[in-house]
Amino acid sequence: MAKTRPVTSHRVTGGGGVSLYAEETGCADGRPILFIHGFNQCRLVWAKQTASALADEFRLITLDNRGHGLSDKPQGAYGESRLWADDIAAAIETLRLDKPVLVGWSYAGLIILDYLRHYGESNIAGVNLVGARTCVGTPAAVAATGKDYLPLRPLMFSSDIGEAVEGLASFLKLCTYRPLPPEEYYLFLGFNAIVPPHVRQGLMSRSLDNDDLLPTLQKPFLITHGLEDAIILPSHGEHNAALLANARTSFYPDAGHNTFWEDAPRFNRELRAFAAAL
Repeated sequence: MAKTRPVTSHRVTGGGGVSLYAEETGCADGRPILFIHGFNQCRLVWAKQTASALADEFRLITLDNRGHGLSDKPQGAYGESRLWADDIAAAIETLRLDKPVLVGWSYAGLIILDYLRHYGESNIAGVNLVGARTCVGTPAAVAATGKDYLPLRPLMFSSDIGEAVEGLASFLKLCTYRPLPPEEYYLFLGFNAIVPPHVRQGLMSRSLDNDDLLPTLQKPFLITHGLEDAIILPSHGEHNAALLANARTSFYPDAGHNTFWEDAPRFNRELRAFAAAL
């Protein structure tokens, strides 16, 4: 881990007026990298990136998605593609991100594609999809999802705190190939638990397939995926790579869904090389 650096907090007004929280650190004059977390997480999942040598070269921005972390958590604000697209567009515009690299983990694959569908590629340099989902609420999405994850969804959607925590605890254990140390596991459990059930339900109520969009995209893509991913199967990463015009893949043999956490040194090296070449 690199030395501790100053962190600047931001508020961004996203789609529909939702207030989004973001933090930045690193090299103010470097190429921006905008990190977008997955379902039920928050900006803290990127701690092994923001505290790494990446910050010596790049401007690192971590965003709390609507409904997560320190961002607003309104009712009924998670089903429209345009709202998610507007969130990313607002972050790019408000923070004056000049041709950022978008890094999206898990559900953030959908969010990035929402942005690209509505705003196009002209304002970004490239995309790193990390264990990313590009469809939801369809038969293809079910086929791309690990069999042990699907039974947990009713528990995570529950308004009963005991059931919800039971579901979240099991979900987090599926996210990594090897068990997390207790201090890391409970950190993740804490910021997962503060996401309200209506947000979890809203994210997974969508029905969306991006197979029409992927072949039209021309910017460079890096697809990072753990071969032991029990949430989004590696075959989904291969499927997306085959549809994209300019994609390369990196599969991690000893990592699950959280490649950027489980093998941060490799992930950071590969992200640095990808971003520096754009």
